Amino acid sequence: MKPDLISASILSADFSKLKESIAQCEEAGCDWIHIDVMDGHFVPNITMGPFIVEAVKKMTKLPLDVHLMIEKPELFTESFISSGADNLTIHIENNPNAYRTLIQIKNLGAKPGIALNPATPVSALESILEFAEMVLVMTVNPGYSGQVFIPQMTRKIRLVAEMAQKLNPALLIEVDGGITSETLPSCHTAGANAFVAATAIFKHPAGIQTGVKELRNSMLK
Repeated sequence: MKPDLISASILSADFSKLKESIAQCEEAGCDWIHIDVMDGHFVPNITMGPFIVEAVKKMTKLPLDVHLMIEKPELFTESFISSGADNLTIHIENNPNAYRTLIQIKNLGAKPGIALNPATPVSALESILEFAEMVLVMTVNPGYSGQVFIPQMTRKIRLVAEMAQKLNPALLIEVDGGITSETLPSCHTAGANAFVAATAIFKHPAGIQTGVKELRNSMLK
């Protein structure tokens, strides 16, 4: 049985207290630290580069779950992996050579993932699903933290799970965007087993420990 994983996205973290916040995520039982990389072209925001990955790697023993929302991701796989990325996810929408990039990521020692934007059909995955270790279903349009979950994406998660059962049963299905203790259960029921949360963890009014606990408990609903 696949584990249910929580990936804490530092996109919503207070960077003046980043090391302390990541330590709290570890204590709360998070499984991964999620790092969103945006270039201002593929998505309308600019965030972190390899130097942030390298810095975070020194702050935690948790695997780093790195999501590239950038143009030409194939040019940057080596730099992110050498900086410490354990999982490296690219988008299918901006990479016509996605097969080659997934193989490249694996050969460099990281777990390759492929991401789908909300408007991208699941059928786009069929020819490369066997070469990925994870599919990331975006449940908001990528670019900014704090967006509202798109409920129609639960059907997409279910379709990915059905395809994976046929083509790649070991595949992890990750979701990212508006994930809270209220939205997580429907994703979990649909077949997701890795959950990226930013605001629900780092901006929870009762603190990081409570935010993670609520997410974990919601998996039982």
